Amino acid sequence: MKKTLLLCFIHGFKGGESTFGDNYAFTEDLRRRVAGALPKINVKVEVYPKYETRGDLGECVGRFRDWLLNKVIDLEVAAGTPSPTVDPHVRVLLIGHSMGGIVAAETAIALSSEHPIHGSTNPPVDDNNPSAPPPRPATPNSLMFPYVQGVLAFDTPFLGVSPGVVAHGAEDKLATLTSVAQLSGLTSLWGGAKAADASTTTAARRSAGALPAPPEAKSAAKDNANANDGGWGRWGTIAMVAGAVGAVAAGGAAAYLNREQISQGWGWAASHMEFVSVLARKEELRRRVAYMVRLHKDLDVGFGNLYTRLGKAAHSRTDSVVGTVLGNQRTFCVVPQRDVAGDWRSAVNDKATDETWAHMSMFDPKENPAYEKLANDARDMIASWTRNDWYESNANESIRP
Repeated sequence: MKKTLLLCFIHGFKGGESTFGDNYAFTEDLRRRVAGALPKINVKVEVYPKYETRGDLGECVGRFRDWLLNKVIDLEVAAGTPSPTVDPHVRVLLIGHSMGGIVAAETAIALSSEHPIHGSTNPPVDDNNPSAPPPRPATPNSLMFPYVQGVLAFDTPFLGVSPGVVAHGAEDKLATLTSVAQLSGLTSLWGGAKAADASTTTAARRSAGALPAPPEAKSAAKDNANANDGGWGRWGTIAMVAGAVGAVAAGGAAAYLNREQISQGWGWAASHMEFVSVLARKEELRRRVAYMVRLHKDLDVGFGNLYTRLGKAAHSRTDSVVGTVLGNQRTFCVVPQRDVAGDWRSAVNDKATDETWAHMSMFDPKENPAYEKLANDARDMIASWTRNDWYESNANESIRP
């Protein structure tokens, strides 16, 4: 029986079933291309079901890991694998879009080490000293199960979101919130009632776990009951949180917020901010990338990022935060300049006029003129990571002509 490479897709912030194209078109397209490049094995696809991108990232990763474990165990049992941890029949390629790439990387780290990057405080880190070298990552465990052959990300901000996107995302979100306030008859952005006490805030945040999220009706009702009728009240706090989300998650997060969601209250806003807040932890971001590089070096686990870059349709942009950025240099993600950070390749979109739209339309051939190149680059990266002893030792080779 042929061995199996499982391509597992994970959507990003506020994504869902349509993230990877209508009817999962990109997932099947990539599977077909990879199968053609790796004829000695079977290539299968699993798409992680839509999940709530909120709450603690660690909990999100834990639930995804359990789901992945069950999928791989089913395949190993079906194949009758004697010792899946020593000689697995199935290897996994984790493929994430946007924040899904961080979920994928954290999963690979968790499977190969007992010390996940997210939430780790040992050794201590200093976000105020970005020039300090990251601590040496722990030695990976080669007997990880499921065995991750690689992490392929699509426009994942492993090193943060580009400052220009942050600046304009925050400005646009603030303008949107101001309009919402005016339409709602609210006259003061920061005035009004005081925010709820700390215990209420903490309880709301704890209730907003990820994958899946608990019902929000009670939390929303509590927020509304505690908010005074006059002025912004909770709206002032929510506006600040939403603005922070826009600044941290850069346009990508802000673009998804709407009046109905914001009006659900502090619990909703805080839980989503908690999920994307990892993008503001610079040292944690650096350590995550450093570990993935170490994982590639020690265990030959692939690590790459196909990041969007604007092309012919984009104009140069100037603001007080980052100065002038040429149109064809505008990216959604911070791109590594000197440090080794895996295999990063640009995915130029000559049709998109802003970074967020390029980020969200990667898998739509109608909106991304370079779709074919994107798909072929992804295929080539996956194939290069998989052509190894595990692939060549497939017992029953059946090479198609």
